[in-house]
Amino acid sequence: MSDRKIIYLVNPISGTSKKEAIKKLIERETTAQGIAFEITHTNADGDYDWLKDKIIREKITDVVMTGGDGTVNQVTGALRGVNVRFGIIPMGSGNGLARTAGIPTKPQQALAMIFSGKSKKVDAFLINNQYACMLSGIGFDAQVAHDFATKASRGLLTYTQQSIVNFFKAHPYQFEVIIDGFSFFTDAFFISIANSNQFGNNFTIAPQANLHDGLLDIVIVQKMNKAKLPFVMLKHIRSNNKLQELVESMSEKNILYFQTTALKIKNLKYAPLHIDGEPRETAEEFEIEILKECFELIQA
Repeated sequence: MSDRKIIYLVNPISGTSKKEAIKKLIERETTAQGIAFEITHTNADGDYDWLKDKIIREKITDVVMTGGDGTVNQVTGALRGVNVRFGIIPMGSGNGLARTAGIPTKPQQALAMIFSGKSKKVDAFLINNQYACMLSGIGFDAQVAHDFATKASRGLLTYTQQSIVNFFKAHPYQFEVIIDGFSFFTDAFFISIANSNQFGNNFTIAPQANLHDGLLDIVIVQKMNKAKLPFVMLKHIRSNNKLQELVESMSEKNILYFQTTALKIKNLKYAPLHIDGEPRETAEEFEIEILKECFELIQA
């Protein structure tokens, strides 16, 4: 019998028939491994104080999240600082962190990785003291997230539809960006703050982002003729864009891409905000900082 003890957190609402199949798979495969386990539900309001106590009292070694990026954000944020390893069985519409960490999107393969137990500390970050662990944004992509959240269906097709609709309505927002005493103004369609390298579904926005490097990747898509925007973004993604130094010529660039441990963004036109794909209330100013080696993740 293994000395590991796993708590599986499964969303009780979405995709009921699929979740029942996942539960049966978990029960069969984990039992075959001789690992003690329990299946319980995720909590819609993100309150996991009960789980903190359970982990300590019952000497739980692993918490496995069956869900999407929102579930990963809630659980790791609530339990950061607790001595436990996290695993992911990706069940979301994007699965950005799981894909970045090399976690398979097929449940049986994801379970096999969890059973191997190889883990590593990963970073996270704070936006005005709100926890984020993947990718957050201000502007166009946040508006897509806000609209996406209102839809009954939340798959890739719905997300793509909302992206197209919002593209035609998109306009630049005004920002002031401050890093280490250096500041500049920009009119931008959106600003992405990335710890993982993608939005999800293998759409890579920050090609150089790394979960373990102690740095945030900042991508600023500046004002340009909107007809050029899809082609500029495609080039950014396909060419694996290099990181840039912030220099005077940056006003001539369509996309700014750099790394930092902290920055401040003044949101002069109250552009919308999302954190790890979930809509959040915007603010006049954002203080953003890295949380190095925030939690331990079972990964490739």
